[in-house]
Amino acid sequence: MTVSGDVARTLRELREEVCALHAELPRYGLVVWTAGNVSARVPGADLLVIKPSGVPYDDLTPENMVVCDLEGTVVEGDHAPSSDTQAQAYVYRNRPAIGGVVHTHSPYATAWAARAEPVPCVLTMCADEFGGEIPVGPLAVIGDDSIGRGIVETLDGGRSSAVLMQNHGVFAVGRTARDAVKAAVMCEDVARTTHLARQLGEPTPIPAELAAQLFERYQNVYGQREDRS
Repeated sequence: MTVSGDVARTLRELREEVCALHAELPRYGLVVWTAGNVSARVPGADLLVIKPSGVPYDDLTPENMVVCDLEGTVVEGDHAPSSDTQAQAYVYRNRPAIGGVVHTHSPYATAWAARAEPVPCVLTMCADEFGGEIPVGPLAVIGDDSIGRGIVETLDGGRSSAVLMQNHGVFAVGRTARDAVKAAVMCEDVARTTHLARQLGEPTPIPAELAAQLFERYQNVYGQREDRS
């Protein structure tokens, strides 16, 4: 498959963005060694950009990011793509509004995943970012689209932008790749603080109705908006 014109320009920009976003994962302590990845949907094309498999973070460049179609087949790149490519391609095929997917093995969130236990909504930050608890998805095989199916099935009908895949780790999604990275960072922070709270006793849950209100405010009112004077 040959890409040209506007799509080619978009690909160059996304290669740079996805490469740069990978630096945020070790910066926030979400990954070790070569684990984890960031991917982005290519607007206007059935393509995604993702990290090459097994390449150290310090060696990542825009040029060695891999471009795949939404079946996970390599379209551009000299490296094999991440082993999570099939799973993330499935997410993009089945959730058109998702523009970015991030996978981490961040320690506190993954500890909840090892227990197959959702992170309860006991903090306003959890309500703001995830609209309720951070759910657990099923144990799934790595390398095909099984994980993708688990992500989509677990997140469908809910507000959460992150899922703890049982015995595995975190998958976070967003409108853009940057949004997905933010969700992964917030997931680990909420998982850590909730774990610490449980060392002191049973945390007090936020009522579902209030969690929904907090989510609505944070997602639609908080921060700066270009269309607001």
